[in-house]
Amino acid sequence: MRTVVYPGTFNPITIGHADLVKRASKLFDRVIVAIGTSPQKNPSIELAERITLCREVLGDLPGVEVDGFNELLVHYVRRKGAQFILRGLRTVADFEYEFQMVDMNRRLAPEIEYVFLAPSENCSFISSTLVREIAIYGGDVSKFVHPAVADALKRQYGKPTQAAG
Repeated sequence: MRTVVYPGTFNPITIGHADLVKRASKLFDRVIVAIGTSPQKNPSIELAERITLCREVLGDLPGVEVDGFNELLVHYVRRKGAQFILRGLRTVADFEYEFQMVDMNRRLAPEIEYVFLAPSENCSFISSTLVREIAIYGGDVSKFVHPAVADALKRQYGKPTQAAG
């Protein structure tokens, strides 16, 4: 069974993430969306809620499972019996960061291969950071995320108050 792990913080999961998972599910028998705790990124959405939202967004895809993890990625991948790590590449900056990660992880676990997918053109500009920023300022994120995610962001950030002029 060909198993790939797609790691990330998914803070929040966007239509870009979902697009990559759907496409990966056609290439692999099993896709594990692995949601990390990532203290250095300090996610604004709690891990349990990110897991719930990812399961809601991806629940209809066969062969896809969602899990949380708090360990070295290569240890997690080995523990899950996966052979591949999936990453999306939107920009040159993504490539530079991912290439560093590949090199380091190859030294830790040379048997694990990386697979990179470029986003579909309608998703290439979407990032969780930008979606959060739009939500914080009360903007409409419905074009960038699943309706359940848009509702969760609205609950979390609400509407901003207008500054007195």
